Amino acid sequence: MQNLTILGSTGSIGVSTLDVVRRHPERYRVLALCAHRQIDRLFEQCLEFRPRFAVVGSDELAAQLRTRLAAADCATEVESGPAALSRVSRLPEVDAVMAAIVGAAGLEPTLAAVRAGKKVLLANKEALVMAGAVFIREVRESGAVLLPIDSEHNAIFQSLPRGYSGDMAASGVSKLLLTASGGPFRRTPVADLAAVTPDQACAHPNWSMGRKISVDSATMMNKGLEMIEARWLFNVPADKIQVVIHPQSVIHSLVQYVDGSVVGELGNPDMRTPIAHALAYPERIEAGVAPLDLFAIARLDFEQPDFARFPCLALAYRALQAGGSAPATLNAANEVAVDAFLNGRIGFTAIADVIARVLDAVPVVDVTTLETVLEADRVARAAAHELLASAAVA
Repeated sequence: MQNLTILGSTGSIGVSTLDVVRRHPERYRVLALCAHRQIDRLFEQCLEFRPRFAVVGSDELAAQLRTRLAAADCATEVESGPAALSRVSRLPEVDAVMAAIVGAAGLEPTLAAVRAGKKVLLANKEALVMAGAVFIREVRESGAVLLPIDSEHNAIFQSLPRGYSGDMAASGVSKLLLTASGGPFRRTPVADLAAVTPDQACAHPNWSMGRKISVDSATMMNKGLEMIEARWLFNVPADKIQVVIHPQSVIHSLVQYVDGSVVGELGNPDMRTPIAHALAYPERIEAGVAPLDLFAIARLDFEQPDFARFPCLALAYRALQAGGSAPATLNAANEVAVDAFLNGRIGFTAIADVIARVLDAVPVVDVTTLETVLEADRVARAAAHELLASAAVA
């Protein structure tokens, strides 16, 4: 029996995780559920899974949830705030932590789990994008087990040799191939992208995701963040990571070897597959996902990404090559810009404009501690907000 803390239980990854857990009550027990604002869904999850703790984003929401749970005769203890997130991530009774809080807010509780030596199921890109060197150093020092949940990184993990230690040469690895669907605008004329609405950007053709990550997929910033993440997860330099557009989203990513072999992982586009893989690793468990029907798929297509259509991908390459605080700056500027787009303050193509201007304006510094990471994030966010306030973008 494994005790689980689920950071971001009401989001798409959290919901999928609970669906897998629901299928294996003999293997998993939910100790803590954490959400930011969605207390209606969190309330229902608490009634079903009866966790010891629930954590929400504010004292006000905690009071509301506490009252509702008491009325429903549910003994779950309700806490609030970042400190509570970190506390339930490092509890001695916790065996594994699903790190699925989107954005920079997920960094500190994920690091708390790592420092406590937990099995960490990493769905939060920003932990490695913002603080890759710091994060991996903490993993090595604590002995934590880090398992990737992103379908692409999970596919690479499955396609690498068992026990891969980050030494490409010793393992015969020559390149990582990150596949990307191309999102909803793969064929949209570039001139029409400026008129894209938030609802159009969130209508992903293959995956069901939250709004922020759906916009990132539409701009391909999601793939840019995944490149940075892959660099740290697998100790592979930028020039050994290639993005390949694969519209069917059937091959989730591949590893190229020096002998000419290319090994990949295939499956239906359903996040329950990598979640189940990581939960049970090194075993396999049923995930509720239908097996892949190759005859129904019939064909697999591949394209090179177009940087004119997807400038955010080029900006991610730039940040990865610059190193230091540049990836944290990229991530912060993107979060601010995507939020502005979703709230109707800027147009779709202005997202890349904001990020590029912030990267130009904010100097790159060395990142050696969590404090320097958070300061880089703060400076970049301030620069992005100042840019938006100046009405220099639209």
